[in-house]
Amino acid sequence: MKSMTDFIQQARDILKIESDAVNALINRIDEEFVKAVEMMHSCAGKVIVTGMGKSGLIGKKIAATLASTGTPALFLNPAEGSHGDVGMVSRNDVVLAISNSGGTEEIVRLLPTLKRLDIQIIALVGKIESQLSNAADVVLDVSVAKEACPMGLAPTASTTAALAMGDALAITLLNKRGFTEEDFALFHPGGNLGRRLLLIVEDLMHIGNNVPSVSLETTVQEAIIEISSKRMGVTAVTNSDGTLQGIITDGDLRRGLEKWGEGFFSMTAREVMTNMPKTIRKNMLAAKALAIMEKYSITVLMVTNDNNGIDGVLHLHDLLKAGIV
Repeated sequence: MKSMTDFIQQARDILKIESDAVNALINRIDEEFVKAVEMMHSCAGKVIVTGMGKSGLIGKKIAATLASTGTPALFLNPAEGSHGDVGMVSRNDVVLAISNSGGTEEIVRLLPTLKRLDIQIIALVGKIESQLSNAADVVLDVSVAKEACPMGLAPTASTTAALAMGDALAITLLNKRGFTEEDFALFHPGGNLGRRLLLIVEDLMHIGNNVPSVSLETTVQEAIIEISSKRMGVTAVTNSDGTLQGIITDGDLRRGLEKWGEGFFSMTAREVMTNMPKTIRKNMLAAKALAIMEKYSITVLMVTNDNNGIDGVLHLHDLLKAGIV
């Protein structure tokens, strides 16, 4: 019966085999790899990734990575391809075919159709001398010394190598296209990066009657009512033309009451407000608003325009709800 130590060693051996398989690819990055990148970059259509079985699962991931990093890509199940799905392939496409043996029957059956369509083919193969290699325009060697499976049957190291080569292609293409964080965010609007790079202040700010505001001559007592009713812990203070002059916060109220006592309630907003508060423009990133709040340890920003008029107000809670924090 095997001990815990045996299991640990076996797992380490498996990872060593797989890491060796990936490391072996490094010296195979040559002119053929460059040709593959150029072919996909100059493709006027899509990159159609195909593979059967475990290679198909790897192909789906490669297609997804390509698509999310700026290279239009789809996965084609080769078994379904010979029954009509090959119709998704157009003459401007490039096919990236994955087959460890290079002789996967379902892929081989597609080759005549692809050739008639004059489709360029990039092959990721474990056997350089194979039907797929002979039909391909570019051949990338992803062969491995051995599988991690002790029987040499379950695709393990070979699929890891194919996946790593697919990642190398996708990320090299990303760099060649000049793909930016903003581009990535456009394709991942539901992720944290998408929220941080796509959401702007205008998307989250409160506007109109929801903006707490009082005039310069409003009494502190009236300002307290405005602050309480809008529930943001702050109110803007504006002059007669609506331009921002300052703000009054909960903190200002506490400090004023301690200093002035009950006489504080009859003072005006002009007398107690904080002058020159931090502001932001509505077209700026919400992430920038968060950075300002963190830097100055504040929870609210007035959103102003070029004339210092108030377009809205943004609270830290709005950023929290949107997942910016």
